[in-house]
Amino acid sequence: MSSTPSRLPACRSAFLLLCLLCLPARAADRPAPRVFIMDAALLARSKARLGQDDPTAKAALRPLLDRADKALTAGSFSVTAKKMLPPSGDRHDYMSIGPYWWPDPAKSDGKPYVRRDGEVNPERHTVGDADSLKQMQQAVRALALAWHFTGRDDYARRAALLLRTWFLDEATRMNPHLSYAQAVPGRCEGRGIGIVDTAGMIHVVDAIGLLGGSPHWTPADQAGMERWFERFLAWLTDSKMGKEESRTANNHATQYDAQVAAYALLTGKTDLARQVLQAVPRRRIDTQIQPDGRQPHELARTKSWGYSTANLGNFFHLARLGEHVGVDLWTYRSADGRSIRAALDYLLPYARGRQPWPHKEIGTFAPERLLPMLRQSARKYPGAGYDQAVEEIAKKTPDDLSVLLTPGP
Repeated sequence: MSSTPSRLPACRSAFLLLCLLCLPARAADRPAPRVFIMDAALLARSKARLGQDDPTAKAALRPLLDRADKALTAGSFSVTAKKMLPPSGDRHDYMSIGPYWWPDPAKSDGKPYVRRDGEVNPERHTVGDADSLKQMQQAVRALALAWHFTGRDDYARRAALLLRTWFLDEATRMNPHLSYAQAVPGRCEGRGIGIVDTAGMIHVVDAIGLLGGSPHWTPADQAGMERWFERFLAWLTDSKMGKEESRTANNHATQYDAQVAAYALLTGKTDLARQVLQAVPRRRIDTQIQPDGRQPHELARTKSWGYSTANLGNFFHLARLGEHVGVDLWTYRSADGRSIRAALDYLLPYARGRQPWPHKEIGTFAPERLLPMLRQSARKYPGAGYDQAVEEIAKKTPDDLSVLLTPGP
């Protein structure tokens, strides 16, 4: 029998190392990427470790490159590809269906739809632009990171094409608003809480920063993206729907703040970012996190673990964004003990399997959802034992992307 199959992992490792060692000279001279959620210094550390053939970094790079390779032929994605027109009649307007709303079986036409929390109506995936948006965001992020770590031009070229198609090209671009997001048939054409559909765009902002050193991303591209996000930011802060989302009391509020702050930083509106982030302790931490770390609004959901970890992730994004404007959310603690760290500590024993999760969870209980936050906490709160928790939980997912985004010392 041929021994070729057994040599494939070794060949792949050698190929990855060769790619990293043979980067063009300009790659080493590139300025640090302008990123806001990720940390440019930590990305540089991971890149250096990949160049040193570090086995932990290499293991995390492989699945990232697999996703990037698939993204080379995925799409392109555009709001204009949907079959159904939004109420405006303008195919460039984003539209989606609220995920947890279903036809009422007691009504002949199913309207108005009724809510089933945590249960996604398949129409969410077939009507409108939600899936295309998600796929675009994931593809662009994977491609931009793969370009950053390997210097391969095809990754940057494809990421730039996907961004131009979704945001910039006249024939395919998305209009910068979400007036028809998360509609509920028979009830409304769109809702303020539909702004959560673009929560992942904060990672698109970082992807744009990563592409800044590529010849495939031009000054005109950068200027066009900043104009688009400036208009979108104005809609978020000035529209009735945006103001409604700002007044919500759960994960919708934290992701809204993260979007506003990230887009404000991208477009040079530092004062707005600082204003939003300075209000986070009073408006979000004190109102959403209990002194013992519980997040009651998320625990009330049918996917309480998923929502609790997702909202904690939003808080971590806000803390990272705060670093850019001199707002320290990492160490904030109210007089009665409410803090981001308290929320992490509440979840940690369950992630480590010390106790069974006592709240309703109709989805998958995934301890690894805490890994990105734990890796950051190991750096922000040294000596608190979070590094040991990372080692314990990461055994099942040693190739988690957070290995590269937040490498250990």
